[in-house]
Amino acid sequence: MIEAGQLVLVISPQGKRYMHVLDPAKEIHTHDGRILMSDIAEVGFGGIVRSHLGHPYRILKPTVYELIKGVKRQTQIMYPKEIGYLLLKLGVAPGSRIIECGTGSGALTLALATYVGDAGKVYTYERREEFYKNAAKNLARVGLSHRVEQHLCDIEETGFQQTEADALFLDVRVPQDCLHYIQPAVRPGAMCGFLLPTCNQVSDLLRGLEQGPFTELEALEILVRRYKTVPDRLRPEDRMVAHTGFLVFARCMENPAPFVRPPKAEPVAEAPELGPETDSEPDAGPDAGPDTDDETEATE
Repeated sequence: MIEAGQLVLVISPQGKRYMHVLDPAKEIHTHDGRILMSDIAEVGFGGIVRSHLGHPYRILKPTVYELIKGVKRQTQIMYPKEIGYLLLKLGVAPGSRIIECGTGSGALTLALATYVGDAGKVYTYERREEFYKNAAKNLARVGLSHRVEQHLCDIEETGFQQTEADALFLDVRVPQDCLHYIQPAVRPGAMCGFLLPTCNQVSDLLRGLEQGPFTELEALEILVRRYKTVPDRLRPEDRMVAHTGFLVFARCMENPAPFVRPPKAEPVAEAPELGPETDSEPDAGPDAGPDTDDETEATE
């Protein structure tokens, strides 16, 4: 038995998916006919219901991955492939206090709120009101609003209202302009993450991080290549989720100076080794000719 208000995933044999908040008084309209939500409540997760035309649909409880893919979008969202790595790098766990800037449609916010638990809190900032409202609806739909504190403002002007946060994530166009707000907002040693779409933006951010109280810089991208699940013809799928953004990570320190290594100097090409020195210059007379192959090999 599924209680009213829970999210359910309804899947056809062809893989068509419908995600709804369960209301036994309502019905779901599909390409194969209507499905009564009261029937869904009775069969429970893992069960099968049939539309009024007799087509079978399986009922499942959506995973966090499916919740992220199912958010109503007004912006490009972070992909699960980046979100999974980010959760580990930032050390998100039950009880964590996480600052996020650039709420967007709330896909990452949803994931953060899932893993901080009821004892934790996500503080998310968004400067555009339409994105702020859409994210609020997405969070309410999955029942996570109570774990999130939303702020409608531009942090480039206001900074962050929190202190001693466990981690921070920035998804803004020019993050290096906001770096001076980070140290007062997080605990010493907190991990910070950034998402950027282009290489030149990453370069600009790295220069900014090198000038601030940051250590352990890391820049990367994550590619996913899926395979066709046919045992006798196993091979990669024709399309793949390749570049969707660069992730940059750094640790914000209270006083990093004694531990910051100077940037590595560019390698300098060494002069070729010379053969044994002679006491006098060779004669430049008529017998003197061009260098021989032996001499050339000796100088390499």
